[in-house]
Amino acid sequence: MRWVRTRQEELFMVIIGGDSHKRTHTFVVLDEVGRRLADKTFAATTEGHLAALSWAAQWSERRWALEDCRHLTRRLESDLLRAGESIVRVPPKMMAAERRATRSPGKSDPIDAEAVARAALRDPDLPVAQLEGEARRVKLLVDHREDLVAERTRMQARVRWHLHELMPELDLAPKALGKFRHLNRVAAELADSDSTVAVIAAELIERIRELTVRCNELEREIARLVRVVAPTLLELPGCGPLSAAKIVGEVAGAHRFKSRAAFARWNGTAPIPVWTGSERFRLSRSGNRQINAALHRIAITQWRGVGPGRSFIEARMANGKTKTAALRLLKRRLSDEVLRRLLDDERRAQAPIDTVVAFAA
Repeated sequence: MRWVRTRQEELFMVIIGGDSHKRTHTFVVLDEVGRRLADKTFAATTEGHLAALSWAAQWSERRWALEDCRHLTRRLESDLLRAGESIVRVPPKMMAAERRATRSPGKSDPIDAEAVARAALRDPDLPVAQLEGEARRVKLLVDHREDLVAERTRMQARVRWHLHELMPELDLAPKALGKFRHLNRVAAELADSDSTVAVIAAELIERIRELTVRCNELEREIARLVRVVAPTLLELPGCGPLSAAKIVGEVAGAHRFKSRAAFARWNGTAPIPVWTGSERFRLSRSGNRQINAALHRIAITQWRGVGPGRSFIEARMANGKTKTAALRLLKRRLSDEVLRRLLDDERRAQAPIDTVVAFAA
């Protein structure tokens, strides 16, 4: 007997997984048990997004699942959210694991889109996408400054090789070329030579000076934004403006984490149990390494005497822990404290103006 789907049976929730590229978005629709219902490709333009919405309207109960590649999906997310759609973000690692587990060999846009949908179907607790505000602005500025710093570092390395050829007796400290007085001194010595190497080195020094000025300007702008977006986080001992900005930009909404443990697992500070007949734990090397590095900087700063971290580490070392193990325990505690302060800042930002003024007074 042929099975026919009734109209009432079509009202269940479907998952629409998406695989995004610069020019196209490919979508695959799965039902609640993972059967593929349809797939289609649309242009990565506003008109293409509207066409995708019209196509998806045939399923009244639906949720979109997009791979968490926001440089490709940001405009699509914005258009879908403005249309009142529900979206979840699927981490790329989770999508890749689902793709490897599928029975369809190879790699294609429909296969990737289906893997995204299956990952969303398997894990209902994925973070819900939302339109970003100041957090995205902070992240863009932090990423731009890091790009400029990396470019300046490459130029400094090239200058050092040129100086080694021209003036091998010149001894520069490791971070000397980031300071104007050393740049001016080297530039003055290079001005006496008209060789090609000296001209190139002088050009690089001038460019390093310009990049240093711009990096300093960006750092001041980032600090000003962080004081508005995350003042409570900035009060954490050992957390400077750049570390706070990195945390705000990478987290992009602390409310999406259901618990402190979930946040610690996401940033890699939650230890992994060994499970070999013992109660030992091993270091987790997964999670968001940018947040993990920021927490490590805060922990090291506190260990050097800023805040309560030094007494915490010394107490753990007195109980038999190594310094490295004590630092890991401190990072785990800092993870909880960072989440609490981020949530406080978000609640403060969402509170009515009268309440905020009263609280500040």
